[in-house]
Amino acid sequence: MRDHGVKLYNVIFPIWLLWLFPGTWLVVLPACFLIDLLVVALTLRYLRVKEAGEKVKAVIIKVWLCGFAADLIGTVGMLSTLFMDGRRFGGWVGDWLRWNVAAAVERNPFDSIFGLLWVAGCVALAAFFIYLFNYRFCLSKAGLEEDEKKKLALSLAVFTAPYLFFLPTEWLFY
Repeated sequence: MRDHGVKLYNVIFPIWLLWLFPGTWLVVLPACFLIDLLVVALTLRYLRVKEAGEKVKAVIIKVWLCGFAADLIGTVGMLSTLFMDGRRFGGWVGDWLRWNVAAAVERNPFDSIFGLLWVAGCVALAAFFIYLFNYRFCLSKAGLEEDEKKKLALSLAVFTAPYLFFLPTEWLFY
């Protein structure tokens, strides 16, 4: 039996969860800020950057906001699976996409290697944009040397990528 209906509980974590449960913003926003702050501070300390505290203060808000923008790009990739069905792609191709990619992404990425690869691609896409936004915009006037900017942007991309995309939403909604 085919199910072409989109149900409210077929949502993608975390952006849609934040929309459905606005109170979660009170936890997520400060948590993301603290994680970004910790990554920036520890990376600058590891790199032995002089006046690291001043540099952290100068960049942290931009880093935090650009992290959300990059996560939103990854979320668009996740949500694009909602449009994978037989009506859009026709016949068996649409059915295959719906059951091997979209259903796994929406419920549990570990149910299908194709769903897992899709989610991994969305996490990698977000991580790429975290790196790009931080390197090009957030750290451009931070008074860091070129290699320090690259290392800090890479550190942010690796440690703040939206790994929660892998969280099976069926644990929350089914």
